[in-house]
Amino acid sequence: MTAKMKRRAFITLLGGAAAWPLAARAQQPARLPTIGFLGSSTPSAMSQWVAAFVQRLRELGWIEARTVAIEYRWAEGRNEHYNEIAAEFVRLKVDVIVAYSTLPVIAAKQATSVIPIVFAVAGDPVNAGLVASLARPGGNVTGLSVQQYDLAGKRLELLREAVPGLRRLAIMANVSNPGPVLEMGEVEAAARALGLEATTFKIRRAEDIAPGFDALRAEALYVCTDPLIIANRARIHTLAMGARLATIYNSREYVETGGLMSYGPNFPDQWRRTAGIVDKILRGAKPSDIPVEQPTKFDLVINLTTAKALRLEVPPTLLARADEVIE
Repeated sequence: MTAKMKRRAFITLLGGAAAWPLAARAQQPARLPTIGFLGSSTPSAMSQWVAAFVQRLRELGWIEARTVAIEYRWAEGRNEHYNEIAAEFVRLKVDVIVAYSTLPVIAAKQATSVIPIVFAVAGDPVNAGLVASLARPGGNVTGLSVQQYDLAGKRLELLREAVPGLRRLAIMANVSNPGPVLEMGEVEAAARALGLEATTFKIRRAEDIAPGFDALRAEALYVCTDPLIIANRARIHTLAMGARLATIYNSREYVETGGLMSYGPNFPDQWRRTAGIVDKILRGAKPSDIPVEQPTKFDLVINLTTAKALRLEVPPTLLARADEVIE
């Protein structure tokens, strides 16, 4: 090979090598739209809700790892983790943040005013400062309210039916979370209206739960649920059974693991509707233009196994009204 031919071959080779990085970049897959899932409790506690959320996304064309990426982070009911996770999602530049309960949403809102934030559950999003109004949220936050406080009186009436002669009621709430604090006040007011003697059971961390039961003098326990409560629901059930307390919650997930009864929004439905809002945002809608939605499905669930363990005879009329009876 002559020197001229060698030089021409070298230039051809060099030109091809220079094109390799461009070709490689062209073959790299495009970044998938990314959802930052701020799991305020634990994976096991929220498994049914996550499944409902992911299934609805799939129905809408968002298939995990194929057309959308989901970054899961779990706070395990510990308030100190919310800010850390929210800051991480900002660093990752996720396209939307999904959260459950008021405190995680507040943490996400403090971390970013740009990334859209969708809450699957919030007791009073207006008073909590999450949105300007239900019809016109404004800013970068929207989602689903659960109208928790309007249901307090209804739950107490159901509890009185299940526990004849109920006089003394204990109300448990995580008072470091503004949502349960507001609900606790609503329950106290409803209890007074019904002539019940109510005492408050205030917790701030998991370590407060067991000692609080030692001081209770009640026949029933109303639990204002939040991420700390759901992460510790098994312990609460065990302690309530040991104290022979009838319990009422806001969703079936607590009853299927040992609580006596629940009445409230259907949470899997809430999460399916949350996926619908996320779908709109990923397709270009702005959170400020998406009204906060209200629950449309409410369930009464009763655990007869727990009732028998407490030696309670649940009236047939109450069982007949239940959407689900666990035996």
